[in-house]
Amino acid sequence: MREQLEQIKTLAAQALEGVTDLKELDEIRIRYLGKKGELTAVLRGMGGLSAEERPLIGALANQVREEIEAAIAAKDTLLSSSAREAQMAAEKIDVTIGGKRRSMGKRHPLSQVLGEIQDIFIGMGFCIAEGPDVELDYYNFEALNIPKNHPARDTQDTFYINDNVVLRTQTSPVQIRVMENSKPPIRIIAPGRVFRSDAVDATHSPLFHQIEGLVIDKGITMGDLKGTLEVFVKALYGNDARTRFRPHHFPFTEPSAEVDVSCFVCGGDGCRVCKGEGWIEILGAGMVHPKVLANCGIDPEIYSGFAFGLGLERVAMRRYDIDDLRLFFENDLRFLNQF
Repeated sequence: MREQLEQIKTLAAQALEGVTDLKELDEIRIRYLGKKGELTAVLRGMGGLSAEERPLIGALANQVREEIEAAIAAKDTLLSSSAREAQMAAEKIDVTIGGKRRSMGKRHPLSQVLGEIQDIFIGMGFCIAEGPDVELDYYNFEALNIPKNHPARDTQDTFYINDNVVLRTQTSPVQIRVMENSKPPIRIIAPGRVFRSDAVDATHSPLFHQIEGLVIDKGITMGDLKGTLEVFVKALYGNDARTRFRPHHFPFTEPSAEVDVSCFVCGGDGCRVCKGEGWIEILGAGMVHPKVLANCGIDPEIYSGFAFGLGLERVAMRRYDIDDLRLFFENDLRFLNQF
């Protein structure tokens, strides 16, 4: 057994000479000193020794263990030091190298135009109201005086989740929800995403943005609507901008009108942007239909109001002379960095 212990010490020393990393060193420690290691296996055989040999072999075994542990500890210190030096060399930072410039983000052009429009209406005393993108048929159609057989309810125009739930086709449902839960006077704008079943092309998208406005109070007239929109148009396009109202039909307003603004490029003389007409359509508007007021629990004999709606992308396209709607959603930095 004495020879076995001496051999274990010699083999352990030879193994330690060839160790190059800490993982290999730990494997050697387990091989010789572990619970199932070679030294432990030898010590288990001490029961067969005589009473005189047992203390001598035990002392030698302890000496061998201590020498192997000391050799392993010395090797561990050497390898750990080398590993730290290698890590420091690999992670060394050259402070003389110029830093990488971080590109600063900016607001999307649609967000810029939306913020400007919101500021204009907030300055006129309007509040901002929001509602769900996924809407009940009642709020999206029925409460807005759009009957069951109306073309807008066709699945070719509207995304249906089921028979009673749709992706809202306009932000008008927000107006209904506000009228149901608030008492006049009401003065809000409702910006948000809307969805229609359109194929993607230069002027259409299944997702776009609307901004709708609503004013309800006693004695509200068409003159109030016209004055509000004129203030808005001049703030958006300049004091020289003029508005024009053309009769139109919307189920939820009566009377209704399409609103044009004098071309902000040619001033009304006619150009490529306005297609030679001198006017550009920007929104639809009208007096809130008495039936819509009644649907929301507001007495149309006491209160009246007006509503309007415009497409955010349309305003932005005409503001920046952009002819393809898809540019807003493709996230091409070459386009976005212009704004």
